[in-house]
Amino acid sequence: MSEVTEKITQDRLRKVESILVTQARPTDEKSPYFELAKKFNLKVDFRSFIEVKGLDHRDFRRQKVDILAHTAIILTSRNAVDNFFRIAKELRIEIPIDMKYFCISEQTANYLQKYIVIRKRKIFVGQKTAADLEALILKHKGEKFLFPCSNIRSNDIPNLMNRNDLHLTEAIMYETVPSDLSDLTEVFYDIICFYSPSGITSLNSNFPDWKQNNTRLAAFGPTTAKAIRDAGFILDIEAPLPNAPSMTGALELYIKKANNI
Repeated sequence: MSEVTEKITQDRLRKVESILVTQARPTDEKSPYFELAKKFNLKVDFRSFIEVKGLDHRDFRRQKVDILAHTAIILTSRNAVDNFFRIAKELRIEIPIDMKYFCISEQTANYLQKYIVIRKRKIFVGQKTAADLEALILKHKGEKFLFPCSNIRSNDIPNLMNRNDLHLTEAIMYETVPSDLSDLTEVFYDIICFYSPSGITSLNSNFPDWKQNNTRLAAFGPTTAKAIRDAGFILDIEAPLPNAPSMTGALELYIKKANNI
């Protein structure tokens, strides 16, 4: 760390009493965010800065994607599952029983039960990341893969497929857009936590004249950190860290230092 960076960090190391998490409020009351609030007597608010909107099936048609020309689907989220089956229903497409599903996690695979009888389908499940799926996909390299995704998505799956010279069709079925935050009249928190570049886009879209001042910004992941810096803001807290793999873990380390605990 340079002397200049260290001085900026020390100057901004102020007591933390309030945090805004730019995600929906957790449904699990045992969420680490609630535990963090209780442990350090903090005000922790939740507000999603982005929302997902399903693409109209008429707009999907313009992509000229033939769903039935594919033999396998790569699903990386519940949004992908919901919108894949929604589009298929709206286009009156019956998905063949022998269609293969490659799910990025067990949670995504279990969510398929909302639409299909899992025991009658060929489902392949990764642990959590695209890299986990690679070995499974390579065992089925002859398939024609369809990738339902958002207008904003990571490059992990396309890079994996390109690296192995496999057939992949991207199909935008939903969009990630800034939430309307007009009712959030004040954005004065000691810390605001961001989890994707889209959250920064939403901040700038809703509050173009917002000044960071003494508000500390936290980022999860390198692309989010880059988006904060590219927007001209100071990044104060970055996660994951070797000793804090979660956002709440990184926050706790910072709070202990800032609040002299």
